[in-house]
Amino acid sequence: MLTLGNLSLFLLLAAVAFWLWHSHGIREHALLLARRHCEKLDLELLDGNVAFRRLAIVRDGSGHRRLARLYDFEFTVTGEQRLNGRMTLFGRQLGAIELDAHPLPQQPEPVASEPLIDDPKVIRLDDWRREHRRSGEG
Repeated sequence: MLTLGNLSLFLLLAAVAFWLWHSHGIREHALLLARRHCEKLDLELLDGNVAFRRLAIVRDGSGHRRLARLYDFEFTVTGEQRLNGRMTLFGRQLGAIELDAHPLPQQPEPVASEPLIDDPKVIRLDDWRREHRRSGEG
C-alpha cells in the first residue's frame, strides 16, 4: 500500500537522482567550455577533466548574488608544468574563467616581406619621408 511517507521518500529519491543527472550535464558543459578556452589560448587541457569544487553564492557580472558551481581544471603551456584554472558557472551560463599566471606560448617569428599589393593609394613611409625632406630643404 502506498502511504504518504513512502510517496515522500520516493519523490525525494527522484529529486536527488534528477539533481545528480542534471549536475553531470552541467559538468560536461563545463568541460566543453574549458576545452574551447584552452584551444583559443593555445593551451593544453590536461586529463580532459574538470573537477567540481563546490556550490557557492557568488556575484555575477551585474553584481547580483547567485548560486554558482565552481570547477577546477589543470592546463599546461610547455607540457612540463601543471597549472591550475578555475571556472564559475551560473547554471549553464559561464561566469568567469581564471588561469594561473603562465608563460605565453611561443609564436613563430613574423617574416618581414614586401606588400603584395601595389595600390596607388598606398604611400610608403620611405617615399613620404624623401618627398617631405626635399620640400623642407628648399
